[in-house]
Amino acid sequence: FAGGITFFIVRTVNRSVSSVTRTVAVPNTKNTLAPAKADPWAGYTQPDMSFGSEGIGPGHFKDARSIAVDAEGRIYVGEYTGGRVQVFDSMGKFLTQWTADPKMPLRGLGADRRGNVYIVQRGKITRYEGMTGKSLGEVTGGKRDRFDDVWVTPDGGLVASSDGIHDDIIRFDSSGQVSKTITKAISGQTDRSELNMRVAADGAGNIYALGTFNNAVFKFSPDGRFLTQFGGGGDESGQLRAPGAIAVDNQGRVYVSDMKGVQVFDPNGRYLKLIKVKGAASGMIFNDRNELFVVARTQVFKFSVDK
Repeated sequence: FAGGITFFIVRTVNRSVSSVTRTVAVPNTKNTLAPAKADPWAGYTQPDMSFGSEGIGPGHFKDARSIAVDAEGRIYVGEYTGGRVQVFDSMGKFLTQWTADPKMPLRGLGADRRGNVYIVQRGKITRYEGMTGKSLGEVTGGKRDRFDDVWVTPDGGLVASSDGIHDDIIRFDSSGQVSKTITKAISGQTDRSELNMRVAADGAGNIYALGTFNNAVFKFSPDGRFLTQFGGGGDESGQLRAPGAIAVDNQGRVYVSDMKGVQVFDPNGRYLKLIKVKGAASGMIFNDRNELFVVARTQVFKFSVDK
């Protein structure tokens, strides 16, 4: 029996079967089971950092609805009423505070990579030194010279929405010159007016308009060409009810806050995930590490994703 035959001895007793085998190791056998993939959304189950509470002192908030982050990781939180802006380090430690226009609602806030802060009040965009609150002048230009929201692009440019009955989007380059205007960004697609449009942009230059009256997101190419829309009014996953804020991460995924929490969509508008948030998520922004910061009137939350 030089061929190495394996013998099997089978004994049957009372219908039970037992077997004796000689086990032979098989060399060079690869494990064909794929390793389990880590859930990229695991960090979004619970916030990994939060700070703030209701109040008027340092580190406390009263109706905070806007948030921005600069290249150094400093966090800027703006209060809708009173115009107060508080500045925190990347871990949520209070650094300083200053006040823009105390008499007008603070409608939008953004920060560039140099630490300048852009605030929308009275239909105007004003640039400030982020750490001191010193005014550096207004941003002007375009056919519509009244604005309602602002988003700062990675190259230092701005994307702004027009104020009032006009739902235009105006893009400024890093020198402050108007480089593109998208006329009737939402009403031109739906034939329905939009009085409260929030804007965002991704790293590739695509522009997103959130129509809070239309309950939908509208995506445009960098040259202003309409690409797609998604959302729609309703309570099902992927539908929007009273949306409030929009942000885009470094993978092009789109985040929209509404009454359910923060809904996540892929770059083409396919629904992916719901992130539960304590309170009304009024403002959102990502830092360079793809960490999501959410301000919810009296608190700030930070969520992390693997990539």
